[in-house]
Amino acid sequence: MKKKVLIAMSGGVDSSAAALLLQQQGYECAGATLSLCDNDVSGARKIAEGLGMPFYVFDERERFAREVMDRFVSEYCAGRTPNPCIDCNRCLKFGALLDRAVTLGYDFIATGHYARVTYDEMAHRYRLLRGADRRKDQSYVLYQLTQYQLAHLLLPVGDYDKPAIRENAREAGLLNADKSDSQDICFVPDGDYVSFLQSQGVTLAPGDFVDEAGHVLGQHRGLPCYTIGQGKGLGIAVGKHVYVLAKNEADNTVVLGDNDKLFRRELTANRVNWIAGEAPAAPFRCTAKTRYSQVEAPALAEPLPDGRVRLTFDEPQRAITAGQAAVLYDGDEVLGGGTIE
Repeated sequence: MKKKVLIAMSGGVDSSAAALLLQQQGYECAGATLSLCDNDVSGARKIAEGLGMPFYVFDERERFAREVMDRFVSEYCAGRTPNPCIDCNRCLKFGALLDRAVTLGYDFIATGHYARVTYDEMAHRYRLLRGADRRKDQSYVLYQLTQYQLAHLLLPVGDYDKPAIRENAREAGLLNADKSDSQDICFVPDGDYVSFLQSQGVTLAPGDFVDEAGHVLGQHRGLPCYTIGQGKGLGIAVGKHVYVLAKNEADNTVVLGDNDKLFRRELTANRVNWIAGEAPAAPFRCTAKTRYSQVEAPALAEPLPDGRVRLTFDEPQRAITAGQAAVLYDGDEVLGGGTIE
């Protein structure tokens, strides 16, 4: 009997290619789109129908608003810089969608992420690996996956590079083979997250830009308008390039300074997920990165008794930012990660 897989389809080429590959591998496939914020499902539906697959639309707008959009707002209001795609993956794509798939009798879910899942026979556990195409690797946003989720997850595009995926889609006649990749947060399609925050009732409180000594340099528009490391769009001239070093909620100030002041070696992360299912018993060497676009760097990881993890990098890292994710690697394997405090 064929194994059944429910494929998360966005209308983009990667998830469409995932569906095509799984069909070619002999799975019984169906497509699904989560309705999250009035997103257009017509493209995904057309691709699924073109491949002769059933197609579902699951309404998860209420959960998405509560667990992703509301958290996005509250994190910015608390002075942090969140990554909503990670929250969406945790609670929607690999939470709600998997629950629905199991209820409907599917053996697996699948997505178009560039990462890989393998099973370690010696350790009797699943492993999450980077995508074969390092330039497109998306393992960073998947660090919250659990053993249960990995056991029910297929990532078929992870073994390919993007040109090969597009070529396979062209050969199959998929209409979106050359569709460009989306870079936007789905509920902030124009990239103007400050306007989104205001639409959610956030009132911006102007305050002072200050230097490290506390001298006032000018006026800022409100703490949510800035993130650590930002050097453009500050709207201030001080005779040299300056960057956001810190945001102080207590006195509503934004601290500006030189680029070299953005580098530090240590961080602590909470909400930690260890993909193996349990925390390592002792400190260990790894590589880690603190932003999606970074190259990982050598570090010492120290699991803490309260469930957090402390990272000490061999070399100082730029713009370590509260609210972003610190993700740990051992070679190609993702060990886990957490939210930077």
